[in-house]
Amino acid sequence: MSDTSWSGAHAGARPPEQTGLPFPVSRHTDPVSVRVGARATVRRLAGGLNPASGRPLVTDVIGVLESLDPLVVRDRDGVVHEIPADTVVVLKTLHSRPVRTSDIRAVEQATAEAFPGLAHEDIGGWLARAGDGITERSNSAVPLGPSAGTTPVPLEQIRAFYRAHDLPTRLLLPDRISRPAEPLLALPGAVRGPEIIVMTRDLDGDLPELPDNPLHAEIRVDDQPDDDWLALYHFRGRALPEHALRLLCRRLDGHLGFARLSIDGELVAVTRGTVTTGGGRRFLGYSAVEVSPDWRRRGLGTLLGTAMLHWGADRGADESYLQVIATNTAGRALYHGLGFTEHHRHRCLTLPATPPDSV
Repeated sequence: MSDTSWSGAHAGARPPEQTGLPFPVSRHTDPVSVRVGARATVRRLAGGLNPASGRPLVTDVIGVLESLDPLVVRDRDGVVHEIPADTVVVLKTLHSRPVRTSDIRAVEQATAEAFPGLAHEDIGGWLARAGDGITERSNSAVPLGPSAGTTPVPLEQIRAFYRAHDLPTRLLLPDRISRPAEPLLALPGAVRGPEIIVMTRDLDGDLPELPDNPLHAEIRVDDQPDDDWLALYHFRGRALPEHALRLLCRRLDGHLGFARLSIDGELVAVTRGTVTTGGGRRFLGYSAVEVSPDWRRRGLGTLLGTAMLHWGADRGADESYLQVIATNTAGRALYHGLGFTEHHRHRCLTLPATPPDSV
């Protein structure tokens, strides 16, 4: 047991009225990740006061969520705990295993291999990429070298790279491995992009079976997309110009596939799959997920996502990652349902064209 201050709410928690759950949830936990089967730690009131501090005693229960209402947790020893909601200080979901900084670099390296851009250059442990000028993944510098997490950002060299390609200077800042760049977030004129949640799941265990397919959808994965595939895909709700679409099709060092789901001959859903290497490990990444508006909320995203997990595993991937913008609640729920959990987050920072004297 441990003790902490308690005043009816926990400073690091979202109260039930914000999440629709019957207990407080950590502000670092995505509410849609709180679901049966997820691993979590529950800090609860243990009863009584600490005689030294006079504060309520609390205890932590760590295990798998078996029910949410009532809250039931099975711990690592197989003991089942039913925890009254009004005794929960805060609940936090956990990744399937601890996430190390080397794991973050591995996922980001696999992502960089899947989106290499048209040109790239290693600059002091930062991989600078130039591509279509639109998407962050192909047009930003990301810290992949271990030294990049502890040494000053080679900003002038990175700026020179992007000047040479007539692009703004963009840095991709993943959690923990980009700490030397964090002061740049407060730079006057810097523009911060949306927060992106990077989610992962293992592929070396039992994969989910393909769900029922009452619509008799046909799924196929091609080496290259056709015009119909390209016409259906939108990046954050808007169509991409021709040169950006064609950049998705460039050959890479690994496997590349363009999945298509058709019903009665009509193309209604697409996604792009890659198998690339990061940190000596092989990752399936799937992106460019799009379901035609008239066919949404019919389980097609789950069907297509499950098919991609099997496609990646068949090509030697033993882990998978994807990215979802933090505001996409429906997407986050879909991916949690496929067994993905939050791994880390990143955001893109576009620096002003003219650096202040202090930088």
